[in-house]
Amino acid sequence: MLRDTQLTLKPFDFVLAIKIAVNKDKDFLIAQLAEEFGVSLSTVHGALKRGVAARLLSRSSGPLRAVPSALQEFAISGLKYAFPAAVGRSTRGVPTAIGAPILARHFEATDAPVPVWPHPEGKVFGFELVPLHPSVPKVALKDAALYEVLALVDAIRVGTAREREIAVNELQAKL
Repeated sequence: MLRDTQLTLKPFDFVLAIKIAVNKDKDFLIAQLAEEFGVSLSTVHGALKRGVAARLLSRSSGPLRAVPSALQEFAISGLKYAFPAAVGRSTRGVPTAIGAPILARHFEATDAPVPVWPHPEGKVFGFELVPLHPSVPKVALKDAALYEVLALVDAIRVGTAREREIAVNELQAKL
């Protein structure tokens, strides 16, 4: 009997790898990450294991570290295909993609609705862009560097050509 032993990367695996990448001076405990994201220890453990298998994370030189070049390559070339964006209804939330401050500063302000991650503490009304993981808005509100990178990733997933180009340049500078 043949078994499917191929590991499949999940959106949370990428989010967790980005969290580690943007906080490169910190050594996270699995319990700490689980609490912050509101997931189980086994969820974090599995995500880290898949991140290492996908070469987004590395244990080769001691503690677990992100591999920025691999994260960039996946975010720029593969993420929109592996985890296509899901756009929903109008809602209140945390602005992402073109609505996030890191990208909004590159464009003239308009009254057009922007993508938002639905969240009760969100201050912007726009159209729902389902986050890569349900915990993203909560965690991003507490981690500005993570917020910026995930907003850039969303711009790559849903933005126009100009928005994607700016997002790619910003992402390369952040990772």
